[in-house]
Amino acid sequence: MIQDHDPEIRAGEYVLGLLGAAETVAFESQMAGDPKLGAAVARWRERLAPIDATAQRFEPSAGLWLRIENELGVISAPLQTASSSPATGTRIAQWWDNLWLWRGAAFAGVATAVLLAIGLVAALDRARRQPVMVAVLLTETNVAAAVVNTFADGRVELLPLQDIAVPQGRALEIWTLWDRATGPRSVGLIDRARAVPLRLDNLPLGTDQLFEITVEPAAGSPTGRPTGPIIAKGLTARRL
Repeated sequence: MIQDHDPEIRAGEYVLGLLGAAETVAFESQMAGDPKLGAAVARWRERLAPIDATAQRFEPSAGLWLRIENELGVISAPLQTASSSPATGTRIAQWWDNLWLWRGAAFAGVATAVLLAIGLVAALDRARRQPVMVAVLLTETNVAAAVVNTFADGRVELLPLQDIAVPQGRALEIWTLWDRATGPRSVGLIDRARAVPLRLDNLPLGTDQLFEITVEPAAGSPTGRPTGPIIAKGLTARRL
């Protein structure tokens, strides 16, 4: 059973292709009976998928391996000369056969790759969480009451910035207006000021689009149009 590393790191080594042939066979055998290890591999594949997507396929030239072999031959020549001295040869052999040295170097490489992957995943996650458009909804006295954030993946959310008094038996309804000829459409209904995802479904979404909050009956506007007083409103603008 593989116990050299933390299972999460070992899964990262496997996905990155850093395990030897025997280690890969042993790891896959262990993974077949360990659902948690399989889940860790799936997470790493998902994290590294953006890296794979940026790689471009290309065929190596026919003489690539020949050049590599020639360059290895040039490198090995000075080592052969140095090994003519018994003491020097012994030191080189000891260094070359030092298992802990190579394992340490390999682990350092894996750790670096893992850190880079984690950093990339974190950067992608931050980018996904940053809104692409924002609408600040202001009251009649120009006080910011709420913010509407829209994201690249199509999510839209309302975040209140202050408490809003809601009369008994009433609710706050959120509307959007992109075309006066079409009229406003309801995209959310809440009983109090709280964060809520807005349901735009297939409605248009762009810059200078109006969002507003009105006070309506608890079940929502009976006409499908705003009927109560406007609490706050604002236009979307693209985030810099």
